[in-house]
Amino acid sequence: MCLKTIGAVFSGAIGTLSFAPYSFWPAMLISLIALFVLILHSPPPKFAAFLGLSWGLGYFGTGISWIYVVIDKFGGLPTPIGLLLISFLILYLASYPALFAYILKRANLTRAQALLLFAPPLWVVIDGIRGWFLTGFPWLWPGYSQIDGPLASVAPLVGVQGISFLLVFIAGAISLALLQKNGRPLFVVGLLFVLCSVLSQFHWVTQNKDKVKIAMIQGNIPQEIKWLPSQRWPTLLLYQDMTRKNWDADIIIWPEAAIPALERDLPHFLDRLDKAAKNNNSTIITGLLDKKDDDNFYNTLISIGKNGGSDYQYPAKESYSKHHLLVFGEFVPFGELLRPLAPLFNLPMSSFSRGEYTQENVNANGYQLASAICYEIAFHEQVRKSLNANSDFILTLSNDTWFGDSIGPHQHLEIARMRALENAKPLLRSTNTGLTAAIDYKGKIIAQIPQFETQVLRATINTTQGQTPYTRWGDGPLYLWMCFSLCVIIWQRRKNKNLSFKKNKINKKRIQK
Repeated sequence: MCLKTIGAVFSGAIGTLSFAPYSFWPAMLISLIALFVLILHSPPPKFAAFLGLSWGLGYFGTGISWIYVVIDKFGGLPTPIGLLLISFLILYLASYPALFAYILKRANLTRAQALLLFAPPLWVVIDGIRGWFLTGFPWLWPGYSQIDGPLASVAPLVGVQGISFLLVFIAGAISLALLQKNGRPLFVVGLLFVLCSVLSQFHWVTQNKDKVKIAMIQGNIPQEIKWLPSQRWPTLLLYQDMTRKNWDADIIIWPEAAIPALERDLPHFLDRLDKAAKNNNSTIITGLLDKKDDDNFYNTLISIGKNGGSDYQYPAKESYSKHHLLVFGEFVPFGELLRPLAPLFNLPMSSFSRGEYTQENVNANGYQLASAICYEIAFHEQVRKSLNANSDFILTLSNDTWFGDSIGPHQHLEIARMRALENAKPLLRSTNTGLTAAIDYKGKIIAQIPQFETQVLRATINTTQGQTPYTRWGDGPLYLWMCFSLCVIIWQRRKNKNLSFKKNKINKKRIQK
């Protein structure tokens, strides 16, 4: 039991190596295969759940430990309490693979049924619940680990969850071959990889000939001083000076909350910026905060300059307000009780209201940008629904300064790359301290700025025309295939039950004779 538990923790930790910045995609297969073999070798479902929990502790313990950087640096809590909080989070997330293992074992299916038909849809459903419950945490979905692997080619068809489905199926087939010492399941695995290779040659959209000149400003403002009143104008002048040198760009992008003030407090500054951009046939997109007429605060981005509108007037007509807020980071449940307890529950920018789930694309110099701010880029369905037939880019502004020099920002960039690949739209990612990047419609990085450097990213990008199957239908085809798998299981079980009943009936007749 002890060796199995250690093996489960270790195999879970191996899974983290498949994600950025390590990006060794086979590690996810190795991790899942080890989990499945351990589960099927455990006699009772409760012990299978314990092994699933142990696997989850290794997986999330190594994969999201970077969240502790925020707790330690900005939380204002004693170290033991901070460690206790991150431990609770990891334990909560580990409960999902524990639930998966318990149900898989409790279903009492044959090995082939469990690994090939039941495990893939079960995993996707449980991961989907994790991405929805308590506002959701869809981080470290296995599909993201394949952005540079052969399975990435199915993303425009079935999205990241479809890749997770295939990963679990392939890991199940290999596990079945190992357990039964039979190489036939490996033939199916080989066919799948051949199919993925063929799909990689498909062009779901056409690339337009026009090239858009992009400039993204990485201001590199330390989080510790970002919101000090004394730093407001030095910050604004920094972005203004860096912008002035890049007026030849069609679209100039500042990061999330680049302007450390409310939009309503800076109408003259924004008006001058708007006029300067128009005079240079350029558009500026910037993140900032605002307090609307409903007395609520919003995390927003606005487009000013050449955007098809008249001169700037507060509030900006071309804007987007963040919908999916980060728990404790941007809103605090039971705030009246929790805020007095510790600075962790009273961080800057932690009292926001939600914008609408889907909003109009932002117009920038004639181009349509479907927007997502920071954490929202992890919600694949929201990004998909923000796109329309006229969308030219996916835009995401972020501020990963909170997470320092950890693996978190690298994973965040990896998730953004998957959004570009799923929808075959170039993606622009502007951040305060990195990783700022321009990503093409195939999910490949065109240009990138290192972290913690004050720089401007310049890139020339082609837009695309058309929509991928995933953009049109979302997870619909995947859900249909999942239902088909479950129907096959039900049919096989009824067939076996009928055969068993007939055998028993024949045996009874023989005994009576």
